[in-house]
Amino acid sequence: MVNMVELVGEEWAEWYSLTPQQRLTETLRLWDAYLALGGTLDPEPDSQSPFYDADEWSSQSADGRPGMRAVRRSSI
Repeated sequence: MVNMVELVGEEWAEWYSLTPQQRLTETLRLWDAYLALGGTLDPEPDSQSPFYDADEWSSQSADGRPGMRAVRRSSI
């Protein structure tokens, strides 16, 4: 019989032993911790994309979050 710990390591063997509901609960807990520590769901810029413009993207935008730009509107 194959030993899961030897095959994939202790951490992954523990993950595989969880039920789907337990995995979902753990995943949601980890996302909450990630966001509480200042993580963001904003996508990182993709330099391989044909729409990527290095001059447009700034890691320090007006509100301090990556990927956001201040937009000026002129009066009509």
